Amino acid sequence: MTPAPTPAADSALPGLAVTDVDGSAGGVSAGGVSAVVPSGSSALGGQAAPGLPVAASVPVAKVMVDVSLAHLDRPFDYRIPDSMSEVAPGCRVRVRFAGRLRDGWVLEVGTAPDTDRLQPLERLISTLPVLTPGTQRLIRTVADHQAGMFADVVRLALPPRHATTETAMLNRWDAEPDPIAAPTPRVWAHYPNGAGLLTALAGGGSPRAAWLVNPGAAESGDWTGGLIEAAAATASSGRTALILVPSVTEVEQVMAACETALGAKVAVDLHADLGPSARYRRFLAILAGHHRIVVGTRAAAFAPLPDLGLVAMWDDGNDLYAEPRAPYPHAREVAGIAAAHAGAGIIYASRHRSTEVQRLVETGWLEPVSLPREGRRRDSPVVRAAIDTEQALVRDLAGRTARLPHRVFTVVRASLAQGPVLFQVPRGGYRLGLTCQDCRARATCLTCHGPLQQVSANAPLSCTWCGRLHPNWHCTVCGSGRLRAPVAGAGRSVEELGRAFPGVRVRQSSGDSILTEVGEEPCIVVATPGAEPRAAGGYAAAILTDVGLMLAREDLRSAEEALRRWWNAIGLVRPATEDGTVVVLGEPDWPIVQSLIRNDSEGFAATELAERREAGFPPAVRLCTITGEAGPVADFARLLTEELAGREQQLAELPPAGKAAGGDVADAREPDPGVAGPPTPAGARTDAPGGVDIMGPAALPPSNDPRQQSAEHQLTLRSALPGAELRAAVKRVAGVRAARKQPAVRIRMDPAEL
Repeated sequence: MTPAPTPAADSALPGLAVTDVDGSAGGVSAGGVSAVVPSGSSALGGQAAPGLPVAASVPVAKVMVDVSLAHLDRPFDYRIPDSMSEVAPGCRVRVRFAGRLRDGWVLEVGTAPDTDRLQPLERLISTLPVLTPGTQRLIRTVADHQAGMFADVVRLALPPRHATTETAMLNRWDAEPDPIAAPTPRVWAHYPNGAGLLTALAGGGSPRAAWLVNPGAAESGDWTGGLIEAAAATASSGRTALILVPSVTEVEQVMAACETALGAKVAVDLHADLGPSARYRRFLAILAGHHRIVVGTRAAAFAPLPDLGLVAMWDDGNDLYAEPRAPYPHAREVAGIAAAHAGAGIIYASRHRSTEVQRLVETGWLEPVSLPREGRRRDSPVVRAAIDTEQALVRDLAGRTARLPHRVFTVVRASLAQGPVLFQVPRGGYRLGLTCQDCRARATCLTCHGPLQQVSANAPLSCTWCGRLHPNWHCTVCGSGRLRAPVAGAGRSVEELGRAFPGVRVRQSSGDSILTEVGEEPCIVVATPGAEPRAAGGYAAAILTDVGLMLAREDLRSAEEALRRWWNAIGLVRPATEDGTVVVLGEPDWPIVQSLIRNDSEGFAATELAERREAGFPPAVRLCTITGEAGPVADFARLLTEELAGREQQLAELPPAGKAAGGDVADAREPDPGVAGPPTPAGARTDAPGGVDIMGPAALPPSNDPRQQSAEHQLTLRSALPGAELRAAVKRVAGVRAARKQPAVRIRMDPAEL
């Protein structure tokens, strides 16, 4: 493993401008050190304006006010009254802003000449410095990276204050965590350089790895054990470690394994489901350094761990890591920025490599770690297509059209003698996507024209939009009352499998009734993607049904997401040495099916990234979408074009490369030779300034939500990595529009769905 360089600039994420790591990208304040104060007042440590008498200095606090407006995304100076001498950087205060009392966070405390213009702080909410300098820097960088506001990100980073809990925690603020011994490699011993990675972490190093966890129930596929070993090695060096997982289910799984391996009270969990008091208590315990290992969901990426040594992230492609609130940061980006700021190691672990991680591997920022080919064949289950040869098709003539070909029944019957069998179905519910049996017209609601569904065998048809029942439905095209269901949900699959395998218990895990674990006794488990329970000792077999339906989703990442879900299901099956088998119900010549059969996740990720680079899609480029009503989006497009044109004119006036006064400098107009510019897509403005492709505005398809009154429009912007100019321009235009009190629009950098 290659230890991460110590300087933050060298360890910055590829695609993240170095100025972002320093907290000063986009023309905004660097970590809150350049405040704009009310007219006539000065910054901290500044001098009085020329012509004004020099007054005695007074204590002043730079406060970031809780206001989500782009033109106010900067700290403001407030005078500290004599009664609030305990004000310190990081504490919460109340201030008067624009005639209203608002919350704020103190970024810096100093002195400035008293000009009688500074308003005093209204109230000191808490003396506890919950906003550490490291967290300030992380929040500022994430906000700039997403073209968002500090106030929006700080709400994601800091839990709401709980006064009673805070008072109780202050009494044991200086507690010290117990020391942790360096672990003996168990899971990592199977991987090349795995033992070296643990040695580097235990010695204070900061390796960066993309760990491709072998899919299978063998010891080499124990991702929880591997991450705990890495965290324990980091903690043995006196540093702290953070483990990020997608959901509370995985948090509980990691915490249970950690307690078994390291003992109770060594690690602490942090997530929103804890409740206000418990969540704030654990946040303060982490802030005080009571725990060396923290396990949490996406919000825990901002945890204020002192002396951070490792950030480990499981299944980074999971959509639960994408924040649904502005400015929509992804936990993968936050984790990478946090590790780069702290000079810490980072491990992205998953059974399928995402294109974002693949890009970091190709740039050399991450070192790939995976089993050699022989180890994969030994520790992974055998994956086959249901109809993979001409002889199989001859034996089962209906194999390409039947939902469950003959091979599925053969494999399931043989595997049930060994243990449980998993069926992964793409959808929950019972009968979905209903159409007319005679004319194939879509079955829709007569009121809102939404799609109809049947939730159980004896239930009447109901609308998925408005919920209206249709007990006597007839086709509006041909008048027939007969229906067909192209899509069978998990409920329907349970019934069909119960009839096909009489005497075998069939269990369902989907929706609100999700199983966490099943025993070793023979049974059939029908689960939707992401709801598959773990089986003691692993499943004897798994059947991946309706592969084509998983790929039919209209999204850029549909293939990548489908493959991720399939690999996670395959990872629950016993290895080939124990006769573990997986049957894929899809065409064997499809590239994505071949990736499963060959156990070649890296090859698929590399091909997918190359195709996106050629087409100009993330993560090969930075993409920004501006969504809203037609008028505001068109106005945003006009202002952005003017902003970029003005910036391009400034660059044109720069001296040639190497001719600037004061020494040789690189030409700011010269593109980064390591970043290939994307091709210009159809419909884009080829003369767009600033190296940014501007596509649109264009009307979006009508929403399925009947509450939406007007059609939305979208403006799409694209720039080569790192995209600092694009983010800065978008932020400046948003500030101009906010100052003019114009209608708001939604700004998303690299949206999760395209």
